[in-house]
Amino acid sequence: MSSGFNTDVRAGGQVFHVQTEDRGPGRPLIDTTVYQNGRVLHRRSSNYERFAASPEFSADALRRRVENQHRIVIEELRAGPLGVEIAAGLEKANQAGGIQVRLLNPGSWLSAGNVSLDLEILGRADRQPQAGALVEASIEGALRDSQHAGTCDGRGRVRIQFPLPPLGKGDLALVIFARAEAGNDEIRFTMRSRAKNPPAGSASSF
Repeated sequence: MSSGFNTDVRAGGQVFHVQTEDRGPGRPLIDTTVYQNGRVLHRRSSNYERFAASPEFSADALRRRVENQHRIVIEELRAGPLGVEIAAGLEKANQAGGIQVRLLNPGSWLSAGNVSLDLEILGRADRQPQAGALVEASIEGALRDSQHAGTCDGRGRVRIQFPLPPLGKGDLALVIFARAEAGNDEIRFTMRSRAKNPPAGSASSF
């Protein structure tokens, strides 16, 4: 049985969301992701295939491993090299330009089994709208693979709508990818299997 932890962490005057999950027997991995406003800032993965085959393995022991990795990343984010690494990466990305995807309706994008995404694509440095940017959206982990696309108008905005596909029982995420002349960006929002509410995760991209 898979397990996971979610924690909002304040570090360096900013708030980050740290999520750690056990991917389950089919994928013996413990994954930790650090998000900020939908932006994926750091990923860490550890394989426990050998541990799963050992006599020491148990559900409680695995949960302790998941919790320990979650705690270590939080500690490194607050007072270790990880916080410095992320701060430097954010500053470099903002100075270098590129684009940023913004979901304008995070609290209402899913209603009555239908997805309606109001999106805005801006230049990261100058905050100018990215007219003509191509945007794609999909539900990762759905039982049926499908991508839905749209092109931004002169304000850098686009609405993408589609019926919510049948969902699997594993890890699910709303994934939004944008491409423009100035660069690419991706945001991911973790969803709970078969949930009717908006996703609980948070993140953006580099």
